[in-house]
Amino acid sequence: MPRYLISFDDGWMTFPEEDLPAVSEASHAVVREAKAAGVWIFGGGIMSQQASVVAPDGSVSDGAWPETKPVIGGFSILEVASREDALRWAAKIAESCRCAQEVREIMFDPES
Repeated sequence: MPRYLISFDDGWMTFPEEDLPAVSEASHAVVREAKAAGVWIFGGGIMSQQASVVAPDGSVSDGAWPETKPVIGGFSILEVASREDALRWAAKIAESCRCAQEVREIMFDPES
């Protein structure tokens, strides 16, 4: 079955801070629903911080700060039968997180 990355930009969650407990509970409810449906693989929020970039030679440099370019603020990886199913789950996630979600299919790799 295909796997999908459902994600949102770090700056897309713009609700008032006092709404965070309600948003958190709503999003956790969707995660519980996805787990019960057997489609949940993994997901989580990404900390807002400066990235570290590791080059092929192993050297490490400071990457861009999140404020300077779009970065992923959170993600879910789901395994579903179709893109339409992924879009339906993304709609549930978007409603619970109160922000738009990007949906992208993950390339199949028999080694992973």
